[in-house]
Amino acid sequence: MNTSIQEVVRATGLTSRALRHYDAIGLLPATSTAPGGVRLYNDAALARLQRILLLRDPGLGLAEIRRALENETDDVEALSHHVALLRDERERLDRRIRSVKLTITQLTEGEALMPQTSFDGFNHTEYREEVEQRWGADAYQAGADWWRRLGAAGQQAHRDEDAAIVTTLAELVSASAHPTSPEAQALVTRHRRWIAASWSGGAPDDAYLGLVEMYVADARFAAHYGGQAHAEFLLAAVRESLGR
Repeated sequence: MNTSIQEVVRATGLTSRALRHYDAIGLLPATSTAPGGVRLYNDAALARLQRILLLRDPGLGLAEIRRALENETDDVEALSHHVALLRDERERLDRRIRSVKLTITQLTEGEALMPQTSFDGFNHTEYREEVEQRWGADAYQAGADWWRRLGAAGQQAHRDEDAAIVTTLAELVSASAHPTSPEAQALVTRHRRWIAASWSGGAPDDAYLGLVEMYVADARFAAHYGGQAHAEFLLAAVRESLGR
């Protein structure tokens, strides 16, 4: 079954100009053309477009998206990974929705607001006690102060970079890349820079290695990075980078 470019425009909100550009750069070639030159897309092209849109959300550029698609050719496997990431995001948003609805109810009925329920899903300090036990109260406070200084735009940019790193890690694992590969080492550099941004004094070798080792040891962190295999790949790449 073929879908016309006009139908794709209506379904996705993309412009026909954008789709023609995707075609011109080889990112999403039209499957065929109908009489009159109307571009048509088959099911495989539509699945590819869905992946493009999913990769675009974290802020990846078109060149990065194209490389990701070339490295990970199994649509079902790639989309399954995206489903896992979307479920995590949905869980966070569901918590926020419940919190906001409860606040509306409490305000309407004149009830007192409870911080522990009003901000469920919003609190980036929920692991404060654990952070302080591992690295000390000063480390937690420095991180919290840095986060506030970023402001809304800076905080979103930091989240976007995190999402892009997780996506790239998944692409490398799916492509059976080796931790010593230039691509894997480039990811380590990018990840370490992202970590160092929030650490006073940067990310010293031992501290950075210890953090990534925790990703493997703690299932919560492994899940954030796409699962145990992904966390182990990142750790192997970091060890290679540090010569450990």
